[in-house]
Amino acid sequence: MNLNDIVIPINDEMKGFKLKLKSSISTQNSLIDTVVNYILKRKGKQIRPIFVFLTAGLNGKITDSTYRAAILIEILHTATLIHDDVVDDSNYRRGYFSINALWKSKYSVLIGDYLLSRGLELSVENNDFKFLGILSNAVKQMSEGEITQLKKSKSLDISEETYFKIIQEKTASLFSSCCMMGAISSNATEEKIKLMQDFGLLVGKAFQIRDDLFGYLSFDTGKPSLNDFKQTKLTLPLIHTLSKVDSSTKKKIIKNLKKYRSIDEIIQIVKENDGIKYSEKIMIDMIDKAYSILKKFPDSDYKKSLFDLLNYTINRNI
Repeated sequence: MNLNDIVIPINDEMKGFKLKLKSSISTQNSLIDTVVNYILKRKGKQIRPIFVFLTAGLNGKITDSTYRAAILIEILHTATLIHDDVVDDSNYRRGYFSINALWKSKYSVLIGDYLLSRGLELSVENNDFKFLGILSNAVKQMSEGEITQLKKSKSLDISEETYFKIIQEKTASLFSSCCMMGAISSNATEEKIKLMQDFGLLVGKAFQIRDDLFGYLSFDTGKPSLNDFKQTKLTLPLIHTLSKVDSSTKKKIIKNLKKYRSIDEIIQIVKENDGIKYSEKIMIDMIDKAYSILKKFPDSDYKKSLFDLLNYTINRNI
């Protein structure tokens, strides 16, 4: 399913959102404005704002509050990506030079801080205190998830339970916020807001598992995504494999991972021990549960697009 087809019910809203986003974060400071324009020209698919608008439509009407929710989510997400690139010392983002590569870490941290403060300012200006509470909790969880992952990447000792806790905090918490804020913006009931919270958590975890699979699946095309290996991040396919192999193989994998060598051999061992199939099954189970939540809502174009977006989430190539 093409993303352009999925967003047809909210085409006008997404166009309006992009204009409002630019005006919301533009500034008279020439350096900040230069960086902001660089970011806006290289924006990704903006999946999270899409979830905000579709869940708002699913629960009622898209309102001015929906636009503000989408803008806040995108500002927060962009700020965290900038900070992530500093933490990971990454020079690329979506195939382009990262802010960290072009303006170095000091400016990157400050630009991320500017975006976060601008998001807070927008919330206060519009009395969006419910949004502020949800986003504050998401930022806290995302920070805790990143810190736990950094710590575990040094010890290379992580259980499935810890992995799922990390991806819930690091990724799913923001997806959950998108869906909750979309519902809140359309004056949904508390019951429906809770359904959207659970829906977002499931989608977010499935989204992260799909991301974690890229390092293994892309290797077949000759264009591997090896960032997780370089940063010694243990993801679900490898965690499952390490729980199945004998102690000598486990030691060999850990040793090679620490030294960043024989990655193709590690990937082969993961495949032979069904690490990829196991991860895909869990991902699909999560999406099936998300489907079940959607089925509780009346039929609409928004509901259909959300069904298609779930399918896109687990089948996307990047």
